[in-house]
Amino acid sequence: MSVFLGIDVGTSGTKTLAMQEDGAILASSTVEYPLDSPRPGWSEQNPEDWWTATQQGVAAVLHQGRLKPRDVKGIGLSGQMHGSVFLDKSHEVVRPALLWNDQRTAAECAEIEQRAGGRKALIKLVANPALTGFTAPKILWLRNHEPRNFERTVQVLLPKDFVRHRLTGEFATEVSDASGTLLLDVKGRRWSRKLLDRLDLDRSLLPAVYESEEVSGQLSTSGAAALGLWEGLPIVGGGGDQAAGAVGNGIVCKGIISATMGTSGVVFAHSDDVQIDPEGRVHTFCHAVRGKWHVMGVVLSAGGSLQWYRNQFGHAEVAAAGSMGVDPYELITAQAAQAPAGSEGLFFLPYLTGERTPHADPYARAAWIGLSLRHSKAHMARSVMEGATYAMRDCLEIIKGMGIPVKEIRLSGGGARSDFWRQMQADIYGQRVVTINAEEGPAYGVALLAAAGTGAYKNVVQACQATIRVVSKTAPKAASRRIYKARFPIYRKLYRSLQDDFRTIADQVGG
Repeated sequence: MSVFLGIDVGTSGTKTLAMQEDGAILASSTVEYPLDSPRPGWSEQNPEDWWTATQQGVAAVLHQGRLKPRDVKGIGLSGQMHGSVFLDKSHEVVRPALLWNDQRTAAECAEIEQRAGGRKALIKLVANPALTGFTAPKILWLRNHEPRNFERTVQVLLPKDFVRHRLTGEFATEVSDASGTLLLDVKGRRWSRKLLDRLDLDRSLLPAVYESEEVSGQLSTSGAAALGLWEGLPIVGGGGDQAAGAVGNGIVCKGIISATMGTSGVVFAHSDDVQIDPEGRVHTFCHAVRGKWHVMGVVLSAGGSLQWYRNQFGHAEVAAAGSMGVDPYELITAQAAQAPAGSEGLFFLPYLTGERTPHADPYARAAWIGLSLRHSKAHMARSVMEGATYAMRDCLEIIKGMGIPVKEIRLSGGGARSDFWRQMQADIYGQRVVTINAEEGPAYGVALLAAAGTGAYKNVVQACQATIRVVSKTAPKAASRRIYKARFPIYRKLYRSLQDDFRTIADQVGG
């Protein structure tokens, strides 16, 4: 049976998996690398780390799966969205890549809106407002702040597409990831020449655009040597991590929604047509399904909030987990379960790195509000999980308000692996949630895209229907649901009450 590789260039590491044609996972490997924050609000990585991790990951899965090079029939690529890799005429990296969670570009976002003719005009051009995480503001930041590096730059690539270039020698991307640059005509599924002209950016800076399952190149001689695979192996377009993860969750038809609680949190809805929020609170991007789109709300620090809590306040749990041979998150969630639903009036705003949906505010900051002598460490842990889930519900409510049906919510990411957090999500969303047999995320999704793009399946929908099924269902508990229904409006109001103070704080500390 044919084998397909999925490679996901993530923020903390690159995951590689080998998938059999029937969807079975034969092997999986994750290679981690560092993230640099040279100033508050800045986030950068060395693209060469992604390439090294890709080589190591492929070698690991070939070894684990006892695979021969010719067993592999195609490769799909996924990766963190929005990151900017700047290459010079020798195709060497000009400077460290600016990542999706980098917040330095507020002034450039304002510049883009001004050049486009205003926020509404920009949304009309590219379906989305200018946000600090997107790629276009990063390009303008380079031009405004590092003009010599900008002058050296001849090509701008997204993270997974830098790896594609190393594999194939081609400069190429695909529609789902390109949508997050703010430079794609999302409705037309091509670069927006109108916006590029208004921003004085040359079209030659950007790669060719493919559909996600379309073959974008073949493994080159040097790429084959680096991976230990065969020259000419097809590489499909793949997808940005969110669209690829949605394919991996089977979110390829109307009514099925995914709620992914990873470092960031994403609520993702398939759409047969282009549906745009006129306020720009959610993103409208091309889907990794040919000719389809998706609407997506993004929480910048969802599971990342619990990770921060673990790192800063969970030292005892980490130490105990090490001696017990368990995951420290198991001990933290067990502690959180000791506090009641609603954390007795303690709220956590999860804006550790600013926020995207629904506020689009790089100056937003995290906060505990409502602390009293009643509150313990258990309350604090639970409130962090509740705050992240409230933020996800913020996204869900906007999607429902756009008239997009929500018949089934599929959970994935770290929040789906915990019984406690699954129940909390059902209670806060006020709706039954399910999990599926596929737990490998974007890497699995792009392996399915590779299978579809090389002829193992007729299309992406058929590939998902053949391999993905629901394995668990969690219904909301009536008592908890009532508590969260009453608490959610308070949570939403807290941001509005503190918005101006967040900006003042950011101005005073220089971030």
